[in-house]
Amino acid sequence: MTQSNDFTSGNLLSKLLKFMLPVLCALILQAMYGAVDLLVVGRFGSSAGISAVSTGSSLINLVTFVITSLTTGVTVLISRYIGEGNTKYLGKTIGGAIAFFTVLAAILTAIVIFGADTFSALLNAPEAAHSLTVQYLRICGAGMIFVVAYNVISGIFRGLGNSRLPLLFVLIACIVNIIGDLIFVAVLNMDVSGAAIATVLAQAVSVVLSLVIIRRQKNLPFTMTKKDIGFNTHVKIFVKIGFPLALQELLCNTSFLVLCSVINNLGLDASSGYGVAQKIVAFVMLVPSSLMQSVSTVVAQNVGAGKQTRAKHATYYGMAIGFIIGVFVAIFITLKGELPSAIFTSDTAYIAKSAEYLKGFAPEAFLTSILFSYMGYFNGNGKTVFTMAQSIAQTFIVRIPVSVFMSSIPGVTLNKIGYAAPSATVFGIILCTIYYVRMCKKEKKKV
Repeated sequence: MTQSNDFTSGNLLSKLLKFMLPVLCALILQAMYGAVDLLVVGRFGSSAGISAVSTGSSLINLVTFVITSLTTGVTVLISRYIGEGNTKYLGKTIGGAIAFFTVLAAILTAIVIFGADTFSALLNAPEAAHSLTVQYLRICGAGMIFVVAYNVISGIFRGLGNSRLPLLFVLIACIVNIIGDLIFVAVLNMDVSGAAIATVLAQAVSVVLSLVIIRRQKNLPFTMTKKDIGFNTHVKIFVKIGFPLALQELLCNTSFLVLCSVINNLGLDASSGYGVAQKIVAFVMLVPSSLMQSVSTVVAQNVGAGKQTRAKHATYYGMAIGFIIGVFVAIFITLKGELPSAIFTSDTAYIAKSAEYLKGFAPEAFLTSILFSYMGYFNGNGKTVFTMAQSIAQTFIVRIPVSVFMSSIPGVTLNKIGYAAPSATVFGIILCTIYYVRMCKKEKKKV
């Protein structure tokens, strides 16, 4: 277990928190990418630039989330091999991941670059922001290889139980991104294209430096040669785990793109206000997201070691931690949503629209922690098909219909549209609880 954490023994809560905190910090820094872009463009760029960055980053985030979900398959498989003591498979698993994700990066780059104009139109980007949205997408698309590389490297080390190195990698990227935004947007007045260039440059620097850092690591629990790099049986296994999660993220985030498109039809104020709110939402969702990643890793290792009861306890801890934090966050954004909104723009109309949306969205802060902890448990058990199924169900049965219905009401406010997210999450929790109870009953019968 050299250079990795053993979650199969010792104080479980302490180990979960110790692993989770670097994951949370890394996600906070990742969220700062788009947040800094929007903040700097909002302060030093054009009004249309805010809508362009908001709309363009919605699509880039979708692609990033899909990649992250696929790498979760690598994370879970590595954790399982470590729990089973089969470290001899790690080299080929990592080599397979390199081959698979290199091909995927090339495909995604072509799709984003050549489809930028079409995507901008499908998202109903306001006329004044259409060309700027296309610029943002094409520049970010050109750097897709670095987005993929970062997520693969981070997924590998989280699987090894090391959440500190991914934090270091994203810290490097965040610092470079902030400096780049200030130079390209504030000093050189490059507006949206400057923000996109800064983002790509930051990812590139992070990946290069992370590879340098990895080469200096000693006593890693695996060895890998050039022969290991290629498509092998382990690729099929981690894709089988990760694909349902990726499809889930694709469909789930597509629903948010539909929502973005609906709100864009309400005018520039609503579009920009919603864009600001989404940056705040990204931060609100960090605790649930870090819990899901952490619980997945801890559960997978314990499942590999045959310790299902300990895996369940990790899930309960995750729910409790997230719920307590989420309640305080929900109260804050309900009562003081204008405060975080004002960080990104000085336009009072945009601030008011952002705060309006956040009031409806607020319950999501604690509800998602319960749902994501469940998902972490199912992912760690390899039950990713169910995770996908429940996500599709809540997206197409609740989130999209509620969003469209609310938007069709005369004089609709963003507050009412914001109710769609927590409504869908409650539905998802019900489905997960039913499935979890069934899993427990099957385990008792086996015993």
